[in-house]
Amino acid sequence: KISMHLSDYNCWFSPYYSDGIIGLFAKTPVLNFSILGGQFRHKTEEYIVSNNLKPDIGGTERNYELVITCSDLIIPRNILYSKIILVQEGMTDPENILYHIVKKLKLPRWLASTSTTGLSHNYDYFCVASEGFKDLFIHKGIDVRKIIVTGMPNFDNCVQFLNNDFPYKDYVLAATSDSRETYKIENRKKFIMKVNRIANGRQIIFKLHPNELVERATEEINKYSPGATIYSKGNTDHMIANCSSLVTRYSSCALVGLALGKEVYSEFSIEELKRLLPIQNGGKSAYNISQTARLLLSEAVPEYVSFSKLSRTYKKVRFARVK
Repeated sequence: KISMHLSDYNCWFSPYYSDGIIGLFAKTPVLNFSILGGQFRHKTEEYIVSNNLKPDIGGTERNYELVITCSDLIIPRNILYSKIILVQEGMTDPENILYHIVKKLKLPRWLASTSTTGLSHNYDYFCVASEGFKDLFIHKGIDVRKIIVTGMPNFDNCVQFLNNDFPYKDYVLAATSDSRETYKIENRKKFIMKVNRIANGRQIIFKLHPNELVERATEEINKYSPGATIYSKGNTDHMIANCSSLVTRYSSCALVGLALGKEVYSEFSIEELKRLLPIQNGGKSAYNISQTARLLLSEAVPEYVSFSKLSRTYKKVRFARVK
């Protein structure tokens, strides 16, 4: 969506990738649960092909003036010396004990999942969903001069989801998580029983997370919520648009539900979610981000570029001179 507003530039696309030892592991089934491999990577590659986008897998074929990425949990070495725009993808995980350990000891950010989004500081601008999220990221220690409230392209026009052909209406929708698949703790029986209590006899639809083990999840739901309808695929946004109540844990789905005025249950504070709610600008976020890209491309060196990024550039130049 952003590239559509940058048609006067050559835009190339790659699935999310890593280098170093993580990159080596990504070539094996070990990381298939993550966006570095498995179905997420395959679906991204299929999307690139089906939409006639120009692929450069891993960004190996050329040097780029600008890189736009959805996550800075990993910053590959081959983009360190490009201008970088980080675009917020969705909700960030809670700041639990692991977040504080990773931040204090400067451990790899991916160990704390999305709670450490933005903490690489190795980007020039960070485009975020709302003023509420801007405050959240400032609280985490991100330079306010780098943060631009543009809106988030996948959450900025939720009213469009009301126009759909999903066959059910006025039910309780339970959007499950892939916590167990990503080696986190979840009591699925407790979650299902919570959904049953909220439904109180109303129709229940479970939408499984796309990364979830379908057979196991289906067996659990059939055991603890017999009669519930289960979808492992389908447009989750359309399901949210037609429900009367939405139950999640830490999912970005809650933002869509709140934007559409649904009754939402989440392990995040509902008041906090309302404060963070992405701005609804009718789908203009991608254009706003493209304008940020044009601004950055017109700048020689942003005056606030992080010391860590400058120091890496200096080391690169010094190495070239010695050689």
